[in-house]
Amino acid sequence: MKNEIDKAFEITKKEKRPALISFTVAGDNTNKKSFEILKSISNTVDIAEWGIAFNCPGADGPEIQNSSYRAIKNGITLDSTFSLIKKYKKLKNSKPLILMGYYQLIYNYGEKKFIKKCKNVGVAGLIVVDLPWPDNKSFAKLCKKNSICFVQLIAPTTTKKRMKLIVKDSHQLIYQVSNVNITGGKLKSTAKTILNNYKTIKSINPKKHVIIGFGITKDTIGNFKAANGLVVGSACCKVISNAIKKRQNPAKNLNIMLKDLKSKTI
Repeated sequence: MKNEIDKAFEITKKEKRPALISFTVAGDNTNKKSFEILKSISNTVDIAEWGIAFNCPGADGPEIQNSSYRAIKNGITLDSTFSLIKKYKKLKNSKPLILMGYYQLIYNYGEKKFIKKCKNVGVAGLIVVDLPWPDNKSFAKLCKKNSICFVQLIAPTTTKKRMKLIVKDSHQLIYQVSNVNITGGKLKSTAKTILNNYKTIKSINPKKHVIIGFGITKDTIGNFKAANGLVVGSACCKVISNAIKKRQNPAKNLNIMLKDLKSKTI
């Protein structure tokens, strides 16, 4: 199953660098501003991950929680998020969009209805953090039928036996959680340990794209150039928060930061 996510990695492979993947929250701090942010950073990132605001997060650190709080306060809904994505995918500079959320929201909305909506508006991938393997098997199959990549997560604590099973069932993209921590937390593992885990995952099936997230900042990103892709989340949300506090342009500030990060991966 190939979709625009594969095309993004084909480009970065030719350019001999990891894909830069941003994470921001839909509706932070208004629908209009979050759309402007996504539009602006699409000139820099290779893949855009958009979070669905949720008030009971599992592993989100304070920066992402703050973004979600502002979005919820703004009144963001799943339907308004879908409307923004549909608008975004009409832009010439739009990038593959991965939607990240929690299963409760999907369950309440209706699995089939949710996936159909994702397909119709142009969502390329889905991350559902509280729906681990093997509980996600039927949902992942439903995604595949609709040409949507379901992104499996692999933690540092995942055993080799379980890892092989997850990789076998995964679609084209796997998310490696770098260390046991919340998002935005300092790395508890060395870069060497994280890269060794990355190599282990890649050795199971070299054709799968493996991206690393959690703790990726301007100080650490240069250590992980060997990865297929790198996810920057809390650092993005922090820039947005600071820009709002200082009454600056969050879209402009975030794009500057992402350009700097991208330069460290080349």
